[in-house]
Amino acid sequence: MAVLGTGTSNGGCSLLHAAGLGYGASLALDLPVTVRLLDKESRRELDDPDNLLGTILEVWRQSGHPVPNGELYWSVRSEIPPRQGLKSSSAVAVAAIKALCDASDYNLENADIVDMAAAAQLASGVSITGSYGDTWAALEGGWKLVNSNAEDARSGVLLESPGPNSEDWNVLLVCRGDRDNRPQLEDFSFHQQAFVQALNALQEGNDLVALTWNGRGVVGALNDPVGRKLTNDAFVNGARAAGISGSGPAIAVFAPAVNTQSIEQLKKWYSRAGDVELIETKIINAELASMEE
Repeated sequence: MAVLGTGTSNGGCSLLHAAGLGYGASLALDLPVTVRLLDKESRRELDDPDNLLGTILEVWRQSGHPVPNGELYWSVRSEIPPRQGLKSSSAVAVAAIKALCDASDYNLENADIVDMAAAAQLASGVSITGSYGDTWAALEGGWKLVNSNAEDARSGVLLESPGPNSEDWNVLLVCRGDRDNRPQLEDFSFHQQAFVQALNALQEGNDLVALTWNGRGVVGALNDPVGRKLTNDAFVNGARAAGISGSGPAIAVFAPAVNTQSIEQLKKWYSRAGDVELIETKIINAELASMEE
C-alpha cells in the first residue's frame, strides 16, 4: 500500500454561526487531522457516513484537476470528536483536498480550497451554510468573518484576525454525545438578537465575547436547556467565555492561562455532569505573514 498524498488541517469552535445572520466565523483550535490518499484500502475502517470524502473526489474531478491513476482510497486520523460542532467535516474536507493536491503535484490557492470544501460539504449534506468560516479556520488558523452568501470564498472575507493569543488562554471542550437532530435554518430565525450581539463583538475585536453571545443564540435555536445550564456553570467556575460550538452539542470554555487552577476547577465540575468527554486544547493563531497577503 502506497501513500499517494497527505494533507493536514485542524478543528475549531464557533464565534458566529452562519445560520443566524448569514455571517460566520470560527476560531482555530489545536485538534489535528491528517488525511491520506492511498492506492489500496487501509486496514483502519473509514468512518464517513455522509460520503464526504467521495463527494470531495467528485468535486475535484468536476473542477478538471488532475486525478491520480488507479483506484483511490482514503485514510483519516482525527483528534476531533465527530458530530460535535468542532468543525470535523471542514477539517477533513480541507485535509483531503490538500492530499489530492499533494498526490497530483497540483497547487491551489487557499481560497480555492475553501470553495471546493464548501461545495463538497453542501453536496454531502454535512453543512447547511457551506461552513466557510469553519473551513478558513481549519486551513489558516485564527478566524475570519465571512459572508456566506458571497460569490466565492475570496470575496466573502470581511474581517480577519490571528485570534486571541494562544499563550493567554486555556481551552476546555465539553463534549456531550451525539446530537439527536441536525438543526434547520428556520430554527435560528427567532434568536437573531444574540447573533447580532456576536457580530457586533467581532467587529469591535472582542472575539470571546462573540463566542459567548453566539452560544446563547445557538442554545435558543436548538432548544437546549441542558446546554444553557452547562454553559452558565463555566462562568461560576472561573471561565471568561463559554458557548456551544457549531450546531452543538459541544461547549467551548475559555479560562485565563494565568489562573492555573481554573481549568482544574472546571474539569472537576464538568466531570460530575454525567456522560461528557473533556478535551484540553489551545488556540491556533494565524501567522501574521498570511494575514498580510
